[in-house]
Amino acid sequence: MMAKGTFGAINFATPTLDTTFAELEAAGVDIVQEPLDQPWGLRDCAVRDPAGNLVRIIQVR
Repeated sequence: MMAKGTFGAINFATPTLDTTFAELEAAGVDIVQEPLDQPWGLRDCAVRDPAGNLVRIIQVR
């Protein structure tokens, strides 16, 4: 577990980022970054888990 505000993240990948994001948002998860197309070829978003850890979810395009 990492303290909120420290550098580091847990990363997951999914083939359906927008669906996953919609489910997390509907569940009331703390949203850090909405899905975004990155210039290096990924689409990603970021949330915080209940302990404050940063969780990044990616979809490779």
